[in-house]
Amino acid sequence: MSTLTNVFSAHRDSTGLIYSGATNLAGYQLLTGGTAGEIVFRDGGASGTVLLRVNISATPTNPFSTLIPGNGIRFTTNIHVTLPPSASVTIFCG
Repeated sequence: MSTLTNVFSAHRDSTGLIYSGATNLAGYQLLTGGTAGEIVFRDGGASGTVLLRVNISATPTNPFSTLIPGNGIRFTTNIHVTLPPSASVTIFCG
């Protein structure tokens, strides 16, 4: 198993493009903001291929983090994230 290098982060608190360019998603931290729903990561923009879908509860003050094993999930174009109202996400890529 190799390790990602040149790791960086990006943050978003509304639906939209969180990173432009090819990269590996190595992990994320979510804050629900009190709204249950799902967070969707797509490769290729708002109508792109869904590569990760995460269900979230409505607990507003309970952030959670997930590390993705190995080299993470490969996004070849960009990373677009769809968020419920009041939710936010920080991603870690490399």
